[in-house]
Amino acid sequence: MKLTWKQIEPFVKAPDLSARVILIYGPDNGLMKERAKIIGKTIVADLNDPFNAVTLDTSSMLDDPTKLPDEAASMSMMGGARLIRIEDASDKITAQLKEYLKTPSRQNLVIVEAGELGPKSTLRQLCEKDKAAAALPCYVEDERSVGNLVRDTLRDAGYRIAPDAAGWLAANITGDRARARNEIEKLITYMGEEKTINIDHVMACCGAAGAQSLENLVYSTGGNQPQAALKAFHVLMEEGIPSITVLRSLQNHFRRIHLTKSRMQQGEGLDEAVKRLSPPIFFKQEPAFKQQVQRWSLPALNNILDRLVKLEAECKQTGTPVETLCSQAILGISAR
Repeated sequence: MKLTWKQIEPFVKAPDLSARVILIYGPDNGLMKERAKIIGKTIVADLNDPFNAVTLDTSSMLDDPTKLPDEAASMSMMGGARLIRIEDASDKITAQLKEYLKTPSRQNLVIVEAGELGPKSTLRQLCEKDKAAAALPCYVEDERSVGNLVRDTLRDAGYRIAPDAAGWLAANITGDRARARNEIEKLITYMGEEKTINIDHVMACCGAAGAQSLENLVYSTGGNQPQAALKAFHVLMEEGIPSITVLRSLQNHFRRIHLTKSRMQQGEGLDEAVKRLSPPIFFKQEPAFKQQVQRWSLPALNNILDRLVKLEAECKQTGTPVETLCSQAILGISAR
């Protein structure tokens, strides 16, 4: 069963009972873990329950091919369904899953957690095509999706957030769902009994965890400030922010410039094109953003976006000098 993006959220909340094996994969590890947890809790209340939940991995399954069928066929000592989680899955277990899917348990559920799997992955193809399985991708969310997460989470916790504050926060924590959750929870703790959140609260609370440095990085890179851009990049590395998050923040920034520039070429004015962006540009950054829209040409923006996408792919390969390649790209773009 191959899920489209419109089917994903409803499926996570109420999984299709015909799917007895659910593959959750993608580059956003935080989002993958969160969705696996939500789906798992539809089977067992406690994912660490020693009687009703068990965790396997590729290595243990290859060492003992009977582990999966034995665990999936076992009855719960306490009654009810059991959950079998397979972590760090790869194409090496495709044959075992294919065999298991011939006669899967109608009660117990198998959740398979994997990283990024390409279209040619045998594991992904199996779960997309088999009627008793489902493949659920977890791609990095854009600012709109993260903005919805920010507003929904804060609302559920009893807080209100100003639109500019929500926009600024979403723009700076896009890249990994786990990191986004951590920043939102930190903001809730910071606010305490004060229930209305403004831009000053967000910048004071979340700027120290990389948000402010990410903002400095993207605006310095787009604004022809190589020294400031490299300084911001090194701060992010020292804070432990993943290089992929850095690259996607840069991609997102230049995509927004590209979108605005494209709308202007279709006849819109600069102010009108900027106002149409969602989430909106933080008002303090509007002058710098408009200046960059006027500075960059569409061909140059296309080249930058192409370079950043290729660099992201390179950074996912084992042994790649990620930090060196990223700093070279940042220097090259900001010094253009």
